[in-house]
Amino acid sequence: MEATPEKRELDNKNTNNTQSLTIDPLIAVEDRERIAVDLKAGLHPLKNKFVFWYTRRTPGVRTQTSYEDNIKKIVDFCTVEGFWVCYCHLARPSTLPSPTDLHLFKEGILPLWEDAANCNGGKWIIRFKKAVSGRFWEDLVLALVGDRLDYGDNICGAVLSIRFNEDILSVWNRNASDQQAVMALKDSIKRHLKLPSGYVMEYKAHDASLHDNSSYRNTWIRS
Repeated sequence: MEATPEKRELDNKNTNNTQSLTIDPLIAVEDRERIAVDLKAGLHPLKNKFVFWYTRRTPGVRTQTSYEDNIKKIVDFCTVEGFWVCYCHLARPSTLPSPTDLHLFKEGILPLWEDAANCNGGKWIIRFKKAVSGRFWEDLVLALVGDRLDYGDNICGAVLSIRFNEDILSVWNRNASDQQAVMALKDSIKRHLKLPSGYVMEYKAHDASLHDNSSYRNTWIRS
């Protein structure tokens, strides 16, 4: 099967950046060791290791215990090749029942507001018609895996929430009080997803979500 333009771009980006990753002093020792092993095996290591998660729950009031119990790990990956093996076998968003959440997060970060990496952060939110959400989700996944979004170290992960009348895409970051990083992330998301001008982006801090027990109501930044 011929590679898509997005696949070729991801493959080429990581091939070009592989050598620099092996000598980057900011990368943790264990990650440098992982990258060295992948290179020796002829693979193309990603900057970060990622995990796909899946949540399918009964509609109703969210409680921390019930929500955590319903989060299921699907698979993790740390190379370009590993990503495509995983991604090609995942169900497409259009086939998933409502309400369902697909999560893509860096390894070590759970898709929970209360996680240590998330608790001081927040998320950008974009609402889509169900017919087009799958394409925008794929574009976001490729940008995240390929480390193409600005302030990438400040990004924790992304979520696609399948709902009855719409699908909601969100990108989670570590620090809701860093306005420069928050706004730069917004601009980067709009640029990489090529969002039409009519789409609204909303931001909500996770502490506000904990306060009102809601992911997508009462947002406080719009653009």
